Amino acid sequence: MVSIAKKILQDHLVEGKYEVGEEIGIRIDHTLTQDATGTMAYLQFEAMGLDKVKTELSVSIVDHNTTQSDFKNPDDHRYLQSVAAKYGIQFSRPGNGICHQVFLERFATPSKTLIGSDSHTPTAGGMGSIAIGAGGLDVAVAMGGGPFYLKTPKIVGVKLTGSLPDYVAAKDVILEVLRRINVKGGVGKILEYYGPGIKTLSVPERATITNMGAETGATTSIFPSDEITKDFLKWQNREKDWVELPAGEDGDYDEIIEINLSELEPLVAKPHSPGKVVPLSELYGMKVDQVAIGSCTNSSLKDMLTVSALLKGRKIHSDTVLGISPGSRQVLMELAKNGTLADAITAGARILESACGPCIGMGFAPKTDAVAVRTFNRNFFGRTGTKSANAYLVSPEVAVAAAIFGEFTDPKKLGEYPKIEIPKEIEIDDSMILPPSETPGEVAIIRGPNIAPLPEFQPLQDNFEFKVLIKAEDDVTTDHIMPAGSKILPLRSNLPEISKHVFEQVDATFPERALKSKEEGGGIIIGGENYGQGSSREHAALAPMYLGIKTVLTKSFARIHRDNLVNFGILPLTFKDNADYDRINDGDVLEIKGARTALKENQPIIVHNRTQNFDVQTSYDFSEREREILLAGGKLSYTVSAS
Repeated sequence: MVSIAKKILQDHLVEGKYEVGEEIGIRIDHTLTQDATGTMAYLQFEAMGLDKVKTELSVSIVDHNTTQSDFKNPDDHRYLQSVAAKYGIQFSRPGNGICHQVFLERFATPSKTLIGSDSHTPTAGGMGSIAIGAGGLDVAVAMGGGPFYLKTPKIVGVKLTGSLPDYVAAKDVILEVLRRINVKGGVGKILEYYGPGIKTLSVPERATITNMGAETGATTSIFPSDEITKDFLKWQNREKDWVELPAGEDGDYDEIIEINLSELEPLVAKPHSPGKVVPLSELYGMKVDQVAIGSCTNSSLKDMLTVSALLKGRKIHSDTVLGISPGSRQVLMELAKNGTLADAITAGARILESACGPCIGMGFAPKTDAVAVRTFNRNFFGRTGTKSANAYLVSPEVAVAAAIFGEFTDPKKLGEYPKIEIPKEIEIDDSMILPPSETPGEVAIIRGPNIAPLPEFQPLQDNFEFKVLIKAEDDVTTDHIMPAGSKILPLRSNLPEISKHVFEQVDATFPERALKSKEEGGGIIIGGENYGQGSSREHAALAPMYLGIKTVLTKSFARIHRDNLVNFGILPLTFKDNADYDRINDGDVLEIKGARTALKENQPIIVHNRTQNFDVQTSYDFSEREREILLAGGKLSYTVSAS
């Protein structure tokens, strides 16, 4: 027997040899995009000149840019709807819900492969899919029928035993994983859950765990497909989609992590990293200003019913505000029909749209210097929309207790844990999911004035001379490089405008200095460990490319960001000796000679520090295919020329 993840990958293998660390290409069955990354992905798909997507299923979901303060977001939504109609893509309209919740409910299928232009695509792993977050260009190529490439990962078995005590939740399971392996411990690995404890977890609980597994840097996370999965699909009127995937055994895995669910306690991730996990008890008594419940991590019907039951008959604290974002229209409709929505409203909760909202800084920002308690998956600096706020990540149960008592406290103070009964049947209404047109040739693509043309991609130069424009520390996130929020997200389809905000939270002068440096030959970014962790947003590579960045030299890269840099023709290099990081200063002039020759021959690339007159030995692990992409100036040029 082999692990579930290995079996699915091998069944979809189209290129390469399945050996850990070696590059493989896999066939992709399903794709998903969301609107913040989707506009660029579909512009790239259009550039390929195809008539229709070649996947079994592609879904475009609007859930990020739903705050419509001017024309930009609604214009982009019309573009996305017209593209979906023309090219054979299902379109989930604004208001239908968060992409991962909607996909889990209506589309996710055991044994299928899925890539999505959002780093939390592994949510579908709770259904037994190999679901991987990727850059929009990778998704565009997959929609065109191309393989998705990745380094063959190690398969780590996460063995669950026991069952969760009252007031301990699935969120605490993944927080425990993060406490053990932190935000880099999953790099190059798939986390596969097995053991008797999995039988105690519903599909939405499993999806919470696989969703937030992205914060470990893992390629993806996955659960078996069993009778619990079958029951969920039957509940969604999709029983025909069920495929059994039996759980693995100890001998199937490269490594094993054991977690006794019965021994877990409520946990909290402190600012500003999902990996800074401590017991909730360490924070008892800390005043809480804002509570936000929802996001793609904790917005299922089970989560929302639990929250409403705990709020029933109570009022939120006078010094605390509470916002709730149901994960989908389906969830919101059920809450409204059974009356539990009224319990939350009566308690004083603000009911927010079924969308990403405050998780990506799109509304519901906390006050100055706030303690914000959130059931989300990320608490990066500035992500709330208020730079001085500190965000803490918790389970819905802990969040409700904080909202009621106005401080971190033991949720057991709320009394006996409620017994939640999920309705045996729910109304299935897919009217907000629009099928593609039956006459695609008659569909005109609608482009608003905010949609700018794609930039030109130039082949890689042989010789570089560039200035160090910024020296970043360890664990720089894509939020640092390209912020989210209501100000910047609407610019995702306008590269010249969004590029004005690169590194805005770190150094507001960066874009202007980069453009000046671009006129003089380009710039380089120096980074620490795990550079580019977090979102799959390719704009964190695309916008620096537009600003003339030629190379990023770091101690190590997060997987998706490293791949995005390759996709847009930026050389991602690592220090052979990390001590050289300390020797390089801001403003130093560096040079590379013979880059094209080195890549063609797979030879080392030496970076010479002309300012201080010393050489820096670098490393890279590009496959032959990636070297060809870099030489072509990016994946789009490479793909178009190869077709």
